[in-house]
Amino acid sequence: MIEIGTFQKLPVANIVSIGAYLNADTGNPADNILLPRNQLPDNVQAGDILNVFIYRDSEDRLIATRKKPLAQVGELAYLKVVENTNIGAFLNWGLEKDLFLPFSEQKFRVQAGKCYLVAVYLDKKARLCATTDIEKYLRTDSPYKKNDMVTGTAYMVKREFGALVAVDNQYAGFIQENEYFHPIRIGDQLRNLRVIRVREDGRLDLSPRQLAHEQMKDDAEMILEVMKANDGVLPLHDKSHPGAIKRQLHISKKAFKRALGQLLKAGKVEQTEWGLRLK
Repeated sequence: MIEIGTFQKLPVANIVSIGAYLNADTGNPADNILLPRNQLPDNVQAGDILNVFIYRDSEDRLIATRKKPLAQVGELAYLKVVENTNIGAFLNWGLEKDLFLPFSEQKFRVQAGKCYLVAVYLDKKARLCATTDIEKYLRTDSPYKKNDMVTGTAYMVKREFGALVAVDNQYAGFIQENEYFHPIRIGDQLRNLRVIRVREDGRLDLSPRQLAHEQMKDDAEMILEVMKANDGVLPLHDKSHPGAIKRQLHISKKAFKRALGQLLKAGKVEQTEWGLRLK
């Protein structure tokens, strides 16, 4: 039984000028699948078993390849959009024929030249397609625990909620909006994320910030750099509005006050009615 969109081992039925036909095991030679000549291994003979990937060519015929696509059916991959058309988008997945992403499977409109995390599936007509609706393809059995550092790809961002992240492009993760202060966009690859919680269902709660005592040092250094670039002053103090702090420094007021306390204690800055000054 031929399985489209996966690798399988098939015997060579016969060799012709354009390649080799692989036995589809239907009893009808007309169903055998072509492996093009440029894909043939050296000294191949009838009866040899070849490991091939089965997909459809530009004329919708089944064809075999020994090339490895970036994802098989049921798998996730971070793919680049090579073209947008009036029927959908096409993604580079490592084969001669690009992978089709229908409009109906775009939870957001993708842009040519950008990369997104998608899943590969077979549509009702047994055609290979991609979808950005990847939630059901994500796993919840990750090996990670609290305070582990991970990487992932943002696959959905919801205002006043947070960013949904696929850790290692396969495990379900989430960054609450109040945990990040720089914009996160769909398709962003995120590094140095800290696991702050493993939920009962196995999903990972994440943060781009380190543990408080470690992050405080980084925040303090960042504040000093901002002040040096601004003639040694900063129009913020411990009574400043959280929104003003977030706009200028991209950190929370709580984090700002922790870092400020360290700087004041070290005698590196002084606080005035209008803000901070380097000492």
